[in-house]
Amino acid sequence: MNLDVRQIDDSAMGEWNSYVEGHSVASHYHRYEWRNFYAEYFGKQTIYFAAYQSGKIVAVLPLVRQKSRIFGDYLISLPFFNYGGVLSDSDDATRHITESANNVAETLGVSFIEYRQYDKIAAMPSRTEKVSMRLQLPDSLDEIGRAIGSKRRSQIRRPLRENPTVQIGGIELVDQFYDVFSRNMRDIGTPVYARSMFAEIFRTFPGEMNIVVIEIEGRPAAAAFLLHYRKTTEVPWASTIRDFNGISLNMLLYWELLRVAIDRGTKVFDFGRSTVDSGPYRFKKQWGAEPVQLVWNYWLRHGHAMPELNPDSKKYALAIKLWKKLPLPISTLVGPYLVQNLP
Repeated sequence: MNLDVRQIDDSAMGEWNSYVEGHSVASHYHRYEWRNFYAEYFGKQTIYFAAYQSGKIVAVLPLVRQKSRIFGDYLISLPFFNYGGVLSDSDDATRHITESANNVAETLGVSFIEYRQYDKIAAMPSRTEKVSMRLQLPDSLDEIGRAIGSKRRSQIRRPLRENPTVQIGGIELVDQFYDVFSRNMRDIGTPVYARSMFAEIFRTFPGEMNIVVIEIEGRPAAAAFLLHYRKTTEVPWASTIRDFNGISLNMLLYWELLRVAIDRGTKVFDFGRSTVDSGPYRFKKQWGAEPVQLVWNYWLRHGHAMPELNPDSKKYALAIKLWKKLPLPISTLVGPYLVQNLP
């Protein structure tokens, strides 16, 4: 039976979300509410496709257009996060919905589409450098403690000598989180999102997020943003102040994040994406996390090469070096205008 691929609007929100909730590999970012977040908060053009068969959705594809003079013009599913891409019931549905998207991309004149998937889409070039690091959670935090060994348990205990205060909350902790996050992003040479973006996410998805903040001597020293979906807890953003690196504060931070997840009844903790054998990959691996392959698939406009919009690209080395030297007020003022057009 023929498939009918359509560009949909808000009137299809209910059936879109119903399909997402019933799909085995759907992510939180497939929820339709993210469309309004991208469109209303960032002012982005969003193009959402649904494939229908016998009047029912059999595939969905959310796309967001990223357009700037500095970084170019392209479509991505989805920017800023590790997941998105096509959800479908069959290879045939995937083929039809991506063909429709590719045709729209050709008409718009964009350089490429990036589909963020777990597997390869037929006939598309792809990248496989990144993996998602995931830990199957036991019923108690003590079991994790026993599994990671005495050396790592001692690293977790080390910051306790400083009498830290751990806060677990929601939107009321955005300022403390941002104080840590924005400084750390400047220190590693990466533009930072706006403070208001995190508050907007809380307003869009009330009750589905947590912030964890660790203070030392009344100063926010480590912080993380948690997203809960189904039986998975993901940490899309986590940071520590560099001044505290010597006391293994990042170990205590992740210990507390795992505590939150287990207390909620979470079964999988998603540490986020990493490059295999990198420092972050090894840090996550020591907790027992295992890699899950991520595949970035591409439609490329004729004559265009694979994009290199990532901080590992050598052409951004000088910009990163200079960004690290910026005063914090400048980096937090300029950063949001740059980062909103990056993948």
